[in-house]
Amino acid sequence: MYSNGDIFVGEVIGTAILILFGAGVCAAVTLHYSKARSAGWVVIAFGWGLGVLAGAYTAAPLSGGHLNPAVTVGSAVAGGTAWSKVPLYILAQLVGALLGAVLAWALYYAQFAANSERDKAQPTVGIFATGPEIRSPAANLVSEIIATVGLVLPLLFFGQNKGIGVGQIPGARAGVYGSGINVLLVALLVVGIGLSLGGPTGYAVNPARDLGPRIAHALLPIPNKGSSDWSYAWIPVAGPLIGAVLSGLAYQAAF
Repeated sequence: MYSNGDIFVGEVIGTAILILFGAGVCAAVTLHYSKARSAGWVVIAFGWGLGVLAGAYTAAPLSGGHLNPAVTVGSAVAGGTAWSKVPLYILAQLVGALLGAVLAWALYYAQFAANSERDKAQPTVGIFATGPEIRSPAANLVSEIIATVGLVLPLLFFGQNKGIGVGQIPGARAGVYGSGINVLLVALLVVGIGLSLGGPTGYAVNPARDLGPRIAHALLPIPNKGSSDWSYAWIPVAGPLIGAVLSGLAYQAAF
């Protein structure tokens, strides 16, 4: 299948691209002196979806393009990914997410500096990581579980729908996606999750997507950046992993 080296390189690069697009669109919409400032939630949802598209297509020939520990765990529970490979996937995804967040910060470096001068009270963690609109740990956890099932379960079934594809992703193995066109379908699925299910918590649905950039926010020299909100950080890790296990079990029951 995939070599350890290919998995690491593919997942680092693909996840970095995902976070560059995702944190990038959040920065574009949030920061002062950005041409996209206040563009809104629809723009954010499409930015993240296109990040999935770019990252997954890039990584798929090397690693299958998981880009998400929830996808990896769900695939392992469903029998598609060897459990021995799961730690490597997750490590690479975290490294890639951290790298992508740093790249997004570098791209918007001048805007981060100008933002701190103009509005010293504006926190910036929301550019990098998720947070709830109403802080209720049980409700927030359930939101992340349900949203992750909405991602991982369809993705597992997409892999069975080879007939709707247009052939394998150029260059190799399509991994969890089944066919090249299914990568596009997953990207649109992420857009739909953002629009429909993202309101309560910001739809992490990906532990690496939240934890890696949150670490970056804590470490980067962003002026007046505010708290990294570590008290909430366990929810966008635990919720998606629980949702992934439930998705894999549902898939096993169906097949």
